[in-house]
Amino acid sequence: MIGLVRRYNPATNEALIRVAYDFGREMHDGQFRHSGEAYFSHPIAVAAILAEQQMDDATIITALLHDTIEDTKASYAMVEEKFGREIAELVDGVTKLTNLQLNSTATKQAENFRKLFMATSRDLRVTLVKLADRLHNMRTIKSMRDDKQAQKARETMDIYAPLAGRMGMQWMREELEDLAFRVLNPEGRNSIIRRFITLQRETGDVIEKITADMRHELDKVGITAEVTGRAKRPYSIWRKMQEKDQGFSRLSDIYGFRVVTDSEADCYRVLGAVHQRWRAVPGRFKDYISQPKSNGYRSIHTTVSGRDGKRVEVQIRTREMHEVAEAGVAAHWSYRDGERVENRFAVDPVHWIASLTERLGEGLEDDHDEFLETVKLEMYQDQVFCFTPKGDVIKLPRGATPIDFAYAIHTRIGSACVGAKVDGLRVPLWTRLKNGQSVDIITAEGQTPQATWIDIAVTGRAKTAIRRSLREEDRERFIKLGRELARVAFENVGKKGTDKALTTAAKALAVESVEEMLALLGSAEMTAREVVGAIYPDLAELPHDEVAQHRAVVGLAPDQSFRRASCCQPVPGERIVGITFRGQGVVVHAIDCAVLAQYEDQPERWIDLRWQEGTHPARNAVSLDLVITNDAGVLGRICTLIGEQNANISDLVFVDRKPDYFRLLLDVELRDAEHMHRIMTALEAESNVSSIERHRDPARAMTQQADSDHEGH
Repeated sequence: MIGLVRRYNPATNEALIRVAYDFGREMHDGQFRHSGEAYFSHPIAVAAILAEQQMDDATIITALLHDTIEDTKASYAMVEEKFGREIAELVDGVTKLTNLQLNSTATKQAENFRKLFMATSRDLRVTLVKLADRLHNMRTIKSMRDDKQAQKARETMDIYAPLAGRMGMQWMREELEDLAFRVLNPEGRNSIIRRFITLQRETGDVIEKITADMRHELDKVGITAEVTGRAKRPYSIWRKMQEKDQGFSRLSDIYGFRVVTDSEADCYRVLGAVHQRWRAVPGRFKDYISQPKSNGYRSIHTTVSGRDGKRVEVQIRTREMHEVAEAGVAAHWSYRDGERVENRFAVDPVHWIASLTERLGEGLEDDHDEFLETVKLEMYQDQVFCFTPKGDVIKLPRGATPIDFAYAIHTRIGSACVGAKVDGLRVPLWTRLKNGQSVDIITAEGQTPQATWIDIAVTGRAKTAIRRSLREEDRERFIKLGRELARVAFENVGKKGTDKALTTAAKALAVESVEEMLALLGSAEMTAREVVGAIYPDLAELPHDEVAQHRAVVGLAPDQSFRRASCCQPVPGERIVGITFRGQGVVVHAIDCAVLAQYEDQPERWIDLRWQEGTHPARNAVSLDLVITNDAGVLGRICTLIGEQNANISDLVFVDRKPDYFRLLLDVELRDAEHMHRIMTALEAESNVSSIERHRDPARAMTQQADSDHEGH
């Protein structure tokens, strides 16, 4: 733990953290979690999450002690005597938050919200520790009873995930949502994963290709920037499917890309280069640099039609902005090199919480329902709640228009819409609705949706209904155009678009008929490449240049070689640190490797390292610990799944054999952390896989160290 903190804060009070560690371990001695692990492993994990956010010593110590007042013989007075009033107040604040019952009646829930914000207003670090506490509990929730899992997951989805988003910690919000989604709707999540795997198998590594395209465009105009991409999490994709009322095959913007630049001016130059290369999607541009969010978030968001017509979201920001985007309001406490980070974009939490509580309004002490509604309207920034003339509430995504409102009531109302009144005043159909407004839709017989409504509407339900209506009107024209597009696409790859080929493609794409497929193609809802790829998936582009194995790590001296530590097996995409060995180069460890504690008293041997940007070859071995059912063909399917993810199995060892289950260790050679995540996700979705974890073995480090020491003499 101290090693983690010292990496970003060399001036840390190591002695006090050691005292807190020993005190927490002593207080929790004899206590165990539902999984059977020693209970103190939980506070250590919570502290590690906060250390990754580079938090101050007081927050790290609070994490180590956060359950002592509630669950052990320790008292507030004991904590204050040993660690001072500041830490005692923080630990007490976390205890009070933990004792809130957030799953009771609406009246009690409103009061709990009020208490939550009162605790937050005293010191926001209390909430940060509680969020980290909830994150680790959700990561390890499988050991709880099913009913408790469901209760905690709902609480996480309703309260903690939106709160993390409100505080600007979007990464935490997404992970909390996805962990809760795994509990509340495992079949829905697995269906998304399976469809995603199929899409990747059919289209190849889209992320790698688009990232390389962006780097190429930026190189052409001389812009230095870091470009990364990732697939959105299963819950994020599921939510888009529900909001847009679309199936997975129709969902396009499931990939997100980030460009981090050196200056604000470069952000706008990157935007220009991206828009010059790809067509911008109307209504999907937001400039949070000129108009920052209240939590300090700054970034440019745009959505473009990228490679093969796929919509991709691009976020553009500077490195300072990126730090705030990752840490949110917590950036105020971030340390680097022993000093508080001076980030001009970090928000003062005192001012932030003051403005939040002010917006929540005063005088609501006696009206619990109004307070609860106000809190939820404020926390769910991505939604607006409007009213029909009869007082019914209609929930819409932020930025929605009267057209979205009309279709939310009924498709017939939306299609017949000719105008709208908002709070009694006639407004254009492109007006953006706000929370609490009353909307009255004006209809007329004979009215049909207009083509311009596609760009005005925001919700998937409205867009789908509009497209369906327009498609029915222009179906014959679209079929004729689609047939010509398909003919040209097949000829471009040296094939013929015969009736049989089109029938085969429609069947492979799960489209009900050739005419329907051609209509989708002609209306630009499907690409000609998808049609050709359904029959000839091997006609794909060549992979981009890979990073040379000897240049995979940045930060070494010219004469230094490196080896990956066998204990933690770090892969590109993970934070790393190097430990030098006399005459034998550097052993590279993951930043959270437990073995690093052995070198805490030898700081001269530590080297700051990072992975080279680019595509790494699939030669990095990682051990996976699987428990599978003892059925015929299961092991074969697992090997096939790994092969389909373009990875290689280098070793397989059976650790335990039971009549109904096998436990085995698989050594898989892969590219990077994203590749590893995809492989583990694919295996997790397999019904015959009971559990899967990354296997790390500190004992391996002893062997590697002994070999290095022996060779060094």
